[in-house]
Amino acid sequence: MSFKNSISYIFELYSISLNKVRKLYLRSSLYNKKISAIQSKPLTYKPTLSILSCLIKYDKAKNRIEDLDLNFFWEKKNLTNKNYKKLHSFYWLFTIDLKSSNKITQSIIENWIDKFQKYNPNSWQIDILSKRTISWIANTKITYEGSDNSYKNKFDKLINKQINHLINEISRSKTVDDKMLGCTAILIVGLSYNDEKFLSYGLRLLKTIINSSFDSNYFPKSRSIRQLTFYLKYFILIRELLKESSNEIPEYLDEIIFYLGKSYYLLLGSEESFLFNGNHVSDLKEFNKYLSLNRYKFKNDGNEAGGYALLQNKNSILCMDIGSSPNKKFSENFQSGTLSFEFIYKGEKLICNAGYFQDYKNKLNLISKSTAAHSTLIINNNSSCSFNIMRNKQSFLNNLIKTSNKNIVNNKDYWIISSSHDGYLKKYGIIHQRTITFYTKNYKILGKDKLIKKKNFKESNFEIRFHFIPGTKLTKTQDNKTVLIKLNNSGWKFYSDHGSINIENGLYFGNKNSSNENQNICISGLNRSIDQEVVWEFIKI
Repeated sequence: MSFKNSISYIFELYSISLNKVRKLYLRSSLYNKKISAIQSKPLTYKPTLSILSCLIKYDKAKNRIEDLDLNFFWEKKNLTNKNYKKLHSFYWLFTIDLKSSNKITQSIIENWIDKFQKYNPNSWQIDILSKRTISWIANTKITYEGSDNSYKNKFDKLINKQINHLINEISRSKTVDDKMLGCTAILIVGLSYNDEKFLSYGLRLLKTIINSSFDSNYFPKSRSIRQLTFYLKYFILIRELLKESSNEIPEYLDEIIFYLGKSYYLLLGSEESFLFNGNHVSDLKEFNKYLSLNRYKFKNDGNEAGGYALLQNKNSILCMDIGSSPNKKFSENFQSGTLSFEFIYKGEKLICNAGYFQDYKNKLNLISKSTAAHSTLIINNNSSCSFNIMRNKQSFLNNLIKTSNKNIVNNKDYWIISSSHDGYLKKYGIIHQRTITFYTKNYKILGKDKLIKKKNFKESNFEIRFHFIPGTKLTKTQDNKTVLIKLNNSGWKFYSDHGSINIENGLYFGNKNSSNENQNICISGLNRSIDQEVVWEFIKI
């Protein structure tokens, strides 16, 4: 054991030393000369600004560049990391009125070039650099037009230099989102400068991302609904850029958009935000307008995508996570809510999950990943999977969860979704099997959670939680088996004759990186050595 630890220590020491040497190299004049070697080409293609509206949230009220604080623009100190990124990514250019002064805008950019034209580990991070490049190219009306040749030469050289650096470094990025952003930046520059080298590299990288990040059904391997939308936006943006610049659209790009679109239509077509595996509440109205404007029409007659079963009619939506966990490599935002579900009645959530706190450096991130933050079963106050916390505070799956016995029935009078998972098998000798039946005419949800015991069964307790949106009114009745639930548009009754029924306080993380108090109904009891079934129901009153 000590030998293994010694080898591990030596390898870690070697990696740290190698990383330090590389950092010195990136800041050296040798590296600066390498990425500065460019073939000067004129900027010929200028993307229509509206094409990027699928990525950028435009403010209706535009700012004038003249109204910004231009004194010591790049000398601002004590910026938070978030504000530093915003400033150096130049995405604030999208908020500038195009009637603003080109001269002032270009002087700010030229000043930035003079100060930061050499590699800087902070301002040249992949995401910041990619956004900056996209922003400069997309806003050429104020960043480029009307300038003299001296400025254009500086602008063109710095754009190309940054892309050379991006090509050198992007394969080292461990963040798939950064790779997608970087790929888009490389392609937009390749198209704008008619640079075959950049264009070819960007398309090869795009294909690599598709091959490595999606399963056989073209769903993100992370099983993230939020990432599904992220990818769809970027793939469509790239397609529109290729189309507008009169370049050939690769068949594999059309194919991935087709399949992602089918999943998007099923899981997000109703514009509801299902709080599974890293998702939070998001407004998709503008993106859906973008899809309609650019004539993207998706359909899906199935009931499952990415391991999520979804059944719906005019008034009701039932969605349940029946998928296995992703590979550890793709589990950065995975939450241990296997077999959790959400139910929506006429646009109001009756049952939800607690959501996801995205900032992994905050302790609430791990709390939001716990099984207790989901509407499903918990054993001994332990989650169905555990996480390894890395040095940078990110956490990845320690053990994988496998689901089986999936069944989806879509009948006019009733729906059924059922599945099992083995997340509690190794530690407690228990298979969790859940069956949810919804009777569509009398609005009754009947749930059955079965605890199937195996040879290595250990005595423990169980809890089954049902989470509610903040502000939902819950009232427990005197029989200690019933809870009355008041939504804005309806009233419901919860009932169970199994275990102890209580109303508990909790936290809701549905809105990005924020928390609010909410409540949940909790059924608790002891596991017996024989198989047992906990039955519960919600019925509209």
